[in-house]
Amino acid sequence: MAEIDSEHTLTVDRILAAHAGRLGPLLPVLHDVQNQLGWIPSEAIAQIALGLNLSRADVHGVVSFYHHFRTHPVGRHIVQVCRAEACQAWNCQATEAHAQKRLGVDYGGTSADGCFTLEAAYCLGNCAAGPSVMVDGKLYGRVTPQRLDTVLDDWSKR
Repeated sequence: MAEIDSEHTLTVDRILAAHAGRLGPLLPVLHDVQNQLGWIPSEAIAQIALGLNLSRADVHGVVSFYHHFRTHPVGRHIVQVCRAEACQAWNCQATEAHAQKRLGVDYGGTSADGCFTLEAAYCLGNCAAGPSVMVDGKLYGRVTPQRLDTVLDDWSKR
């Protein structure tokens, strides 16, 4: 398990200071931590709890409730495969099976080279052009296994 370093501790302190005095800052703090660190380490959960005068259980409960929050380091690029009903109608199962095989991981895993983390998404808002895949916020529609290879090849060079 990766540990938080002193630079990460300072980042979390800066985020907490930026949200000081605001009502209900937990979700914005968690989003900022993940956006800046790429994930929310367990040490950061304790630091956030202390900084917001909450219990670690309260903070952990929010982090574990929302699938968006990550509690482990991720690859350089996040690949999300839509698994919502519309994409299922467009056979997203073939695309997701190919993604898992190509990257050598299941959902939540990171490829051995550290390039990609694979995540399931439950609607990327591109229902008419399914199956849909998003890589680092860039949306792709009508993603067949062959098109996924092209997309991943392009992103692996970045």
